[in-house]
Amino acid sequence: MTSKRTPLRLTAQDASDLQVIAATLQDAVGKIGDFRFDKARRRFTLALNRFRWEDGRKARGRRVRCAVDIGGVLGVRAHRLRLDAPEAVLSVLTIGFEAGDLPGGILNLTFAGGAEIRIDVECLDMLLVDISEPWPATRRPEHKDAL
Repeated sequence: MTSKRTPLRLTAQDASDLQVIAATLQDAVGKIGDFRFDKARRRFTLALNRFRWEDGRKARGRRVRCAVDIGGVLGVRAHRLRLDAPEAVLSVLTIGFEAGDLPGGILNLTFAGGAEIRIDVECLDMLLVDISEPWPATRRPEHKDAL
């Protein structure tokens, strides 16, 4: 029996939308070589393998390949990233937004190990789309409770 799965398609145009995408992408992993800034089109894209938190508390869970597209990009700055290492893997911790001259601001993608990508945007315009079928995860990400 095959189970029907609906691929996620989420957009963020305000802070509450972004919280949903940030939670969805927590523990997603991707290679630096799968991150692209198209300066002419003012777009930043990432391809990531995300853990399907929406599946609930299954023993190990599943992962799925997703694409993230950010529009209206004015500039990108990287901190503690080895841009000369396209095969290096990063794990997403969180995504935040620092409001600037509204509706613009800075999207801050924070990765394990202290790496960051800061994306200056004219407005919050983000799209997340699942682009593959899910596969079994080797393990479920674990987090210690904050005190």
